[in-house]
Amino acid sequence: MAPSHSDVARFASLLNILDDALARRPEQPALGLRGDDGVDWHWTYRELGRRSKLAAFRLRAAGQRPGDRLITWSPSSPELPAVYFGAMRARLVVVPLDLRMTPDTVARIVGRAGATLAVLGTGRDAPDPRDSGLGDLPLTTTTALTAEPSTEPSDPAWLPPDWEAQVDAWERPGRDDLFEVVFTSGTTGVPKGVMLTHGAILSSIDAFGLVIPPLDHRVVSLLPLSHLMEQAAALFYATLVGADVLYIRSLNPRVIFEAIRDHRVTTLLVVPAVLEVFWNALMREVDRRGRRGQFERARRIARHLPYAARRWMFRSVHRQFGGDFRLAVTAGAYLPPALQVGWEDLGVIVLQGYGATECGIVACSTFDDHTPGTVGRVPSPSPIRVRLSDDGEILVGGPTLFSGYWGDPEATASVMDAEGWYHTGDVARFDERGNLVLLGRVRNVIVLPNGFNVFPEDIENALHDAGLPETVVVETAPGRIEAIVLPPGRSTIDLAAGRGAGTDEHAAGRPAPPALAARRADAHGGVRAGASNGDDALRIRIDTAVREANAHLSTNQRIEGWRLWPEPDFPRTHTLKVRRDQVQAWAASEAPLPIVHTEGAAGAIREARS
Repeated sequence: MAPSHSDVARFASLLNILDDALARRPEQPALGLRGDDGVDWHWTYRELGRRSKLAAFRLRAAGQRPGDRLITWSPSSPELPAVYFGAMRARLVVVPLDLRMTPDTVARIVGRAGATLAVLGTGRDAPDPRDSGLGDLPLTTTTALTAEPSTEPSDPAWLPPDWEAQVDAWERPGRDDLFEVVFTSGTTGVPKGVMLTHGAILSSIDAFGLVIPPLDHRVVSLLPLSHLMEQAAALFYATLVGADVLYIRSLNPRVIFEAIRDHRVTTLLVVPAVLEVFWNALMREVDRRGRRGQFERARRIARHLPYAARRWMFRSVHRQFGGDFRLAVTAGAYLPPALQVGWEDLGVIVLQGYGATECGIVACSTFDDHTPGTVGRVPSPSPIRVRLSDDGEILVGGPTLFSGYWGDPEATASVMDAEGWYHTGDVARFDERGNLVLLGRVRNVIVLPNGFNVFPEDIENALHDAGLPETVVVETAPGRIEAIVLPPGRSTIDLAAGRGAGTDEHAAGRPAPPALAARRADAHGGVRAGASNGDDALRIRIDTAVREANAHLSTNQRIEGWRLWPEPDFPRTHTLKVRRDQVQAWAASEAPLPIVHTEGAAGAIREARS
């Protein structure tokens, strides 16, 4: 029988989630860690509760008082959630930093937040305080805060005998108290701090319970705990339903796959790119064994069967994931319909959701309706309100909304209207079943000379489906739409760390000078005279993919030319969003490639892709 969970609507704060777990399942595994050596260790819910109290006492002992802002900058591990819960007990406001933030960004956030203490993770993948942008801020570590107390009074880890009773006597936070301030990626150079109360996050967790069934979840965490999506779903909701969560400190794909298999994962919370990496790895193995035809025939049969029967048909595949993988929840980027259908043919239900840090969960597909190409509906019944403005922008209201941007009333007023609606900046439509279909961002819209609005994301999704997963669509002249293309297979985003792997100026978010870009384009080949046969094949492949995408686009959306991006990856923010302004600036100084229209070329690429 699937486990039940308590009614979150009755909880006074996020601390009640941990209290509930301690009362219902104290000795059940809660959080674990797998290191580079492949060895796991786990805390039970009882241990997590104790460690959170240790963190709380030491934070107060360090001079922190209710309302103080606490910087956390750490890889995911059980100690970090213990610090989060400890900060709640001490009624502090957490300011989580992403490991990919630059020292300059960290320094700006520390200054804006007015933090008085920073908590760093430990280990080889933790940030280096010597080059961190933290300035003279006092530092401690997640390990020091959660360590068992010493019995020697002279030891820094010593605590008074009544330390736990003192913590239990403290006033607890309420729904209207701030839990955290999450700073945005700061693409404009001025990060905005999203203020989130206990009540706002609890309301999102309540909505999760309407779409994700309380199974015996076993989860391997692949997303940073500095992000609301991972916190709300894979920490707080996971604690509510008694999930067993394993964190990974290795970037080695072999260690990641082994952890997923050994943990017998049932559920993964991922961005679509991770699902795609896993799928491509499976397809390479199928091809290596020469079984692609057999595999595709089995898929065509399986999609007419119940999901349990599909998993049995593909049991050899499921053994690589531990045998129990049945649910993937994804958000944050475009999910190709073919990718979703592929996993579901194998018996893994793929739910896609939509939301933002400012408003939590907005919509999500469900077990009963997970139509490809949509992000589902508003969870029902829930107090979340969603409507579309006259120009299609998604507006959100209800208890999941943030409390404004930290110290920035003007920025808050720019996205919150007088009636309490948050303007997301995303444009969408409802399909005939009432599901939300995302179209693009308001700020990215291309207005053609004929007055037609074109969303570059729409075109980029069509290119993705045609075989070009990494593109940026820009308008290079009035009415002229072009695609800037990363050659297929050359994207260097690390699925585990979520980092761009480039080490030059583009990896740092700075555009290369045009002359340097041109030299690097020469080095990549296929864009200058004298290209090799391999480069010609690449050009044919891209030409054909662009034509295939154009065949599915309206006349106003069609691509008139493309260019190869000269670096291993596009410039990105720490949240992996492409810096479109830098791509646009580069495109203004380079000449495009015309699309080659030859039947021979099309035939060659069809053969190569098959």
